[in-house]
Amino acid sequence: MKTKKVDVKSVLTKSNLPVSDYSVNPYIGCSHGCKYCYASFMKRFTNHPEPWGSFVDVKYWPAIRHPEKYSGKELFLGSVTDPYQDAEEQHGRTRALLEEMKGSGCKISIATKSDLVLRDIDLIKTFPDARVSWSINTLDESFRKDMDNAVSIERRLAAMKAFHNAGIRTTCFISPIFPGITDVKSIILRVKEQCNLIWLENLNLRGGFKKTILDYINEKHPELNGLYDEIYNRGNRHYWKVLDAEIREFTEKEGLQYLRNDDSMKRPFSEPPVVVNYFFHEEVRKNNRKT
Repeated sequence: MKTKKVDVKSVLTKSNLPVSDYSVNPYIGCSHGCKYCYASFMKRFTNHPEPWGSFVDVKYWPAIRHPEKYSGKELFLGSVTDPYQDAEEQHGRTRALLEEMKGSGCKISIATKSDLVLRDIDLIKTFPDARVSWSINTLDESFRKDMDNAVSIERRLAAMKAFHNAGIRTTCFISPIFPGITDVKSIILRVKEQCNLIWLENLNLRGGFKKTILDYINEKHPELNGLYDEIYNRGNRHYWKVLDAEIREFTEKEGLQYLRNDDSMKRPFSEPPVVVNYFFHEEVRKNNRKT
């Protein structure tokens, strides 16, 4: 892993995401090396020749002046990196940011695949309406190992449970859903007692990793070649429409509220959890442009 320190003018970036006012990424790059990572596009702006997942730049920024001006604003930690990847244990840049913003009145949402976030649970509790989400798209550890270098699924689930028990809002981000591989229903059953929101997102294949994933399917799951060709080369959305209907019926039987394309990351504390379908990204983008 190639690691270097970089100076930046600010770690807070105005966000275009519907779930936050500011994006916060204390690192550039990510050691998890997820094969499907949309953030791999960051290589275009960093002059890194190394493969995605083999480098991490550690950000250092000037002290944040007047953090209280962010009172009521939502900060999303981890839009294009994991704020609790391995580098955080040594460099502590995510914790440094949280310590700077403590008492400012800002809200925080954290997205991670790590259980290192447990280190900061007492600090995170000081923020109003804090939310922590873990990406879990399989309960099969062998498939997980094929896809990323993050901690095991069981460690993620244990961290989620600890935060939920501590009264902090938790999200299970079932993403990306691999057609024919991800068992959405099993994951929902596994997490429904220890999270407040379950967010579903389909696998989108864009850029350089499309070939990587399709080659993986051809090698490990050749029986799915036809399905992936229909979805990702021919643009057929039938699979997602059928899955949408199945999950709606399933969640109704489980007594869970099911929504589509809803801005639910900002919804209040909820038990049992709300399940949100975020399959049709282009519809969300159109709606956001209208508003």
